[in-house]
Amino acid sequence: MPEYRRILLDGATVQVVRDGDELVAGDGRRVKADDAQHLPPVVPSKIIAVHLNHRSRVDEFRIRLTPTPTYFHKPTSALNSHKGAVVRPHGLKYLNYEGEVAIVIGKTARNIAPAEAGEYIAGYTVANDYGLHDFRDTDAGSMLRVKGSDTLCPLGPGLVTDWDFRGKSLRTYVNGQVVQDGSTDEMEWDMHYLVADIARTITLHPGDALLSGTPANSRPVQPGDVVEVEVEGLGRLTNHIVSGPLGIREDVGAQPTASEEVLSTALGGDWEFRGIRPPRR
Repeated sequence: MPEYRRILLDGATVQVVRDGDELVAGDGRRVKADDAQHLPPVVPSKIIAVHLNHRSRVDEFRIRLTPTPTYFHKPTSALNSHKGAVVRPHGLKYLNYEGEVAIVIGKTARNIAPAEAGEYIAGYTVANDYGLHDFRDTDAGSMLRVKGSDTLCPLGPGLVTDWDFRGKSLRTYVNGQVVQDGSTDEMEWDMHYLVADIARTITLHPGDALLSGTPANSRPVQPGDVVEVEVEGLGRLTNHIVSGPLGIREDVGAQPTASEEVLSTALGGDWEFRGIRPPRR
């Protein structure tokens, strides 16, 4: 399965092909993959993510899945890369990882059937759909700051073509310890369905990324933590958490909160009241 990456090489953005432990540019230059300065493997015009898709995540929250998928948008300013720093603004507490598979569009798609969707997919990459749940109350509808703040969408390390998404393992590690362990087979809606669903009303362009959902056990991470997402056949996306030098301005806008909604989402199955208190209406 060919794997394409984008890196900075001698000060220029270059697309390279992975050859074992090395990355090879079109002019023959080679660089060790571990030494390369990575960029996101694609340049999307839009990033769309599904709310819930993995059955283990649904079971963890003790809820019922909606009849059809629901989505939110992550702005392209949230893009980050393999080995990039993920910034938790100073003073915030609930920055959660979410290991996922990202679908990358290969040609313009609009009003296509699920059976046709594979023809419009260029390939797949690994994603980490980070969320700042401190803003869960203020952006509950849009998820704009929760999921769209700067650095919260690492993609990489590369774009893999000819990858069959069926039956693939997905694991997230924090400081070397497995914290999420799932499979693409637990997805309620597969990759082709998601592409066709979105393309009914939103034109998808080459490079656009669709994040396909995370398994159970998303939890907060702290500055200094190293978070890795490994998907069978796609590789391992690595990032580290840093504390931003500035807090959230207090002279404008809604402020971060630590309500039951915030805590129940950030802590998932570890929330002490999970299954005890009635669901919010």
